[in-house]
Amino acid sequence: MRVLLVLPLVIPLATGVVALLLRRFRGMQRAASVLGAGGLLAATVAILGPVRAEGVVAAQMGGWAAPFGITLAADALSAGLLVATALVLLAVIVYAVFGMDPERERFGFYPLTFLMVLGVNGAFITGDLFNLYVWFEVLLIASFVLLVLGNERLQLDGAIKYVGINLISSVSFLVALGLFYGQTGTLNMADAAGKVQAAGLSGTPMEAALVSLFIVAFGIKAGIFPLFFWLPASYHTPPAPVAAVFAGLLTKVGLYAMVRVFPLVFGAGLTMIAGVLGALVERDVQRLLAFLVVSAMGYVLMGLAFYTELGLTGTVFYMLQDVVVKGALFLLAGLMQQATGARRLGQMGGLYFKRPFLALLFFTPFFSLAGFPPFPGFWGKLTLLQAGFAAGQGELVAIALAVGLVTLLVVAQVFSVAFWRDAPVEKTEAASAPATTQHWATTRWATTAPVAALVLVLFALGLWAQPLYDLSAQAAAGLMNPDGYIQAVLGG
Repeated sequence: MRVLLVLPLVIPLATGVVALLLRRFRGMQRAASVLGAGGLLAATVAILGPVRAEGVVAAQMGGWAAPFGITLAADALSAGLLVATALVLLAVIVYAVFGMDPERERFGFYPLTFLMVLGVNGAFITGDLFNLYVWFEVLLIASFVLLVLGNERLQLDGAIKYVGINLISSVSFLVALGLFYGQTGTLNMADAAGKVQAAGLSGTPMEAALVSLFIVAFGIKAGIFPLFFWLPASYHTPPAPVAAVFAGLLTKVGLYAMVRVFPLVFGAGLTMIAGVLGALVERDVQRLLAFLVVSAMGYVLMGLAFYTELGLTGTVFYMLQDVVVKGALFLLAGLMQQATGARRLGQMGGLYFKRPFLALLFFTPFFSLAGFPPFPGFWGKLTLLQAGFAAGQGELVAIALAVGLVTLLVVAQVFSVAFWRDAPVEKTEAASAPATTQHWATTRWATTAPVAALVLVLFALGLWAQPLYDLSAQAAAGLMNPDGYIQAVLGG
């Protein structure tokens, strides 16, 4: 298990180093990146097997027993997120091989992407709060450089907002760690499980301060209300492969930290409302999708707010499928931009007639986002609504249903404008001129294939939702009763 748990860290690190060394040989760099992403997917699937059988698997690095050494641990939640991360990464890398501009490839897209995934995977399997902070910083550094690749003015503006607010998150996290260690004497998550009560912190102002600092640190990463404003200001600026990795993975790290470290009722309804209303009035396609990223965070927090096993099952289910949904959506936005040479909805049109297969791909991730059966988003939302009724939270359920209806309106608006109506005259006349459109003509099937693969995965998860539901239920049971996690990490 020690070897197996290290692979999600070793593979992206090694692939990133190899891709950096091969930066002058683009063909070899691309091949190494695809192989690395495929190997990572195989390794994470291999971890999922023992987790399903044993519940929690853990390993101590360097032979130092917990809580003094570095602990790596995987349960159903973290193992599921590792697989989803690797799946989206493979699709993004294949898309980028055919759809990324040479300048960004030359300046480090592949090494930086794997470095960021290293930070994401490290956050998912670490058993220590300080190492969680370290992995946060690794992914922050890599994502910041990815955000500014290309050196466009819009990117620099988004990057300043992104790094500025995330520095606040880092400072809050570091201060919280110092206070927490000073009060409990440990940063190992399993060891810390009973230390808050043992230290007499329950119900004290110090506990409130710690919880508040952790909320700020994790909430900024997750993009929850009212800490989300950096997200739609930055996620629309990079090209589609970068935006897909950001939307699919980065916010999930903050949500994972919240679900792992503490259960807390925090603004789920406000998060959903703010996100979906922003999407309703937005016209830049990637910026519109960024608002929908915010909206989806509310559904994840909704199950956490109920803090019942059914509610956490819905949270985990929705979070796992949302990784794939967001990755597919932002890659799909890239295909739409390549096909039309435009970023804004008002400049798009006629895609249903020009690219019928693209229109077909549109439905699964967007309808999953809106909660239509039989797509996986429907089953996640249905579980959350059932948990809400069981918990007597009718108002929050009503908000969730209303947000789902408005999300459906957003989906219908995007389809009617970009796909169904005729293309604007001025755009039709210029369609043959832009290099992006000519590039699309030669590479559209190669860039469409990874999106189609993600769509097929989503469609399969909708039709055969039971395996994912069972995995989510296993994760929820472990979150409600952490004895298995504590025993696996500490032993005895």
